[in-house]
Amino acid sequence: MSSPGELPVALTQDVPGNTRVLAADGSLITSFYTDDRTPVPSDRIADIVKQALVDIEDSRFYQHNGLDVEGTLRAAVTNAAAGSVQEGGSSLTQQLVKQTLLETADTAEERQAATEQDGQAGLARKLREARLALALEETYSKDEILTRYLNLVYFGQGAYGIQAAAQRYFSVDAADLDLAQAAMLAGLVQSPVNDDPITHPDNAQTRRNQVLQRMYDLGHITEQELTEVSASPVSARPGAASPNGCIDAVIGGFFCAYLQQYLTQTLGIPEETLDAGGLTIRTTLRPDVQAAGDAAVLSVLPMGDPLAGMYTAVEPGTGHVLAMSVNREYGCSDPQCESVVLNTAYSQGAGSTYKVFTAAAALERGIPADHTLTTTNPYVSRVYTNNGRPYVVYAFASSEKRRLTMEEALYRSSNPYFMALQDELGSVEGPVRVAERMGMHFTASSADQIIGGNRGSFTLGAEATSPLDLASAYSTLAAGGTQCDPTPVTAVLDRNGEPLTGPDGTPIDTGDTCTVGAVSPAVAHTLAQMMRKDVEPGHPGQTAPAAFVPGHQIAGKTGTTQNNFSIAFAGYTPRYSASVMVLNPKANQDIGGQGGGMGATIWHNAMAPVLTGAPMVPFPPADPVLAGSTVPAGPPPAAATPGQDTDGDEPDDDNGNPPDNGNETGNRDPDGID
Repeated sequence: MSSPGELPVALTQDVPGNTRVLAADGSLITSFYTDDRTPVPSDRIADIVKQALVDIEDSRFYQHNGLDVEGTLRAAVTNAAAGSVQEGGSSLTQQLVKQTLLETADTAEERQAATEQDGQAGLARKLREARLALALEETYSKDEILTRYLNLVYFGQGAYGIQAAAQRYFSVDAADLDLAQAAMLAGLVQSPVNDDPITHPDNAQTRRNQVLQRMYDLGHITEQELTEVSASPVSARPGAASPNGCIDAVIGGFFCAYLQQYLTQTLGIPEETLDAGGLTIRTTLRPDVQAAGDAAVLSVLPMGDPLAGMYTAVEPGTGHVLAMSVNREYGCSDPQCESVVLNTAYSQGAGSTYKVFTAAAALERGIPADHTLTTTNPYVSRVYTNNGRPYVVYAFASSEKRRLTMEEALYRSSNPYFMALQDELGSVEGPVRVAERMGMHFTASSADQIIGGNRGSFTLGAEATSPLDLASAYSTLAAGGTQCDPTPVTAVLDRNGEPLTGPDGTPIDTGDTCTVGAVSPAVAHTLAQMMRKDVEPGHPGQTAPAAFVPGHQIAGKTGTTQNNFSIAFAGYTPRYSASVMVLNPKANQDIGGQGGGMGATIWHNAMAPVLTGAPMVPFPPADPVLAGSTVPAGPPPAAATPGQDTDGDEPDDDNGNPPDNGNETGNRDPDGID
């Protein structure tokens, strides 16, 4: 006979339920599961359910030790006389053993061994189940075994376990089931398809009444209860199945899809563990921030518009992804649906939001915020070329000031100034490396390829950009120079509430991954004070006044790519960093505006509900050295290396169209708005 210590692990662990995905406030986002099951403790199962199940399946359950020879013989006689299954044969403990081994079988051979009926193999299976049933009864109480059985057994309609069944058939919890409902569910165990009260109500009523009669015969209900309930028709009140997957997410469908990819690809959790492991996943999603982002995007772009608006929010200092909003529904098949997480996709550029990287590189070289340059319009680069021709950059408007400080040029978004500043730096390496350190990634070309090609267009934001990368990079500045990798998860717990472990037995790392000093605090604080002037009132020529939320300090930068194929705005406070990008993900399309329009407006509409009423958190002051001309402006401009590819352009596209170098050209913007 098996001893308690010889029980398979599957018979000693709690029954796994659905994997639950929780928002930062503990509310349910969705579930992942193969079988819809929500295990509940004994005190959350109505006593009448336990009594009904025992009476119809194993009436001597509380008397036997796991095997019931007398009950098996009696059931065989009763069922033979009735010509149908009236009572269960195997004990509930034996049934629990069989179903547990079947559900936890990993291979076809194990599944066959758990269901073998004929010959020596069938006899061996039954003997093993008997031994394990005896051992199980020596290890656990009757109530523990019964509760485990009720949480495991299949009740039809995709409902596994009593809680899912109570919800699916009656829209109530297992604790609130009444006699009629309990008898019906107890009767379903033997034939969940044929006796389904939703599709076969007559069969269900007949089977329910058989259970009621058995309960009366055993003295567990009164004659009046038997008469009254048996005379009533089956009355199901079907409820929905538990949400399953990101398509069913209550909120944040695109965040959910990003999370699922992060769990499987970054943390290495197998998909089958997500679906059958009964995990608890605590995420970073803030429902209030997500809901505000959803409403903000839809306030500017209707659901399913050819233009996609992406709002992506990140917490500075942790990398926690707070929200991912798109004017799309995730995963469905309607025209307004999308299965690609556009918040992480690299498609179009982000325009002049990249000027912050050039400004940061200049500040790191000791070039201060009030560094003044006088440029021409158009400006012809002294360092970069365009396919062997002079690299020419135009201002947004012919009236744009020619003499500007770096700070003025940043909040006015002057193309000539920033190309001249990049000329002073001598190559794009400084801006590109700063961007990398701040959290940007480049997929169409690697950072080394951009540097090797000395692409002058880098400062104008021609590189394909992920909205998440953009929000993350700006969050580095918001955090005083501390770069944190974006993460959607704070904890992954197993079915027992303990940290999930990997194949090596160590807990899966869900901690924040941050680098202090990715840029210096002096540079970060100075840039924040510079970019406040792009948003906050009182600065002529600023490009993003639409983003301002009264009572708060906000720094930001707009962006518009050549031909207006995409617009962007990245803004931040010390507590929040968020990006907005608007583009057509299916084809190149003129957006019809600049980043200071739709981009800044969406950002404002998303952040206003979050910031309004919250205390103002100020930015630290600018570094006094970097804010003023107290140090030399760095080495003289470097000339392009002879023979180097310095065209500063992206390659022609697959259709042979001219390269898009990201310039924000003035002839399309008579108002001078970025």
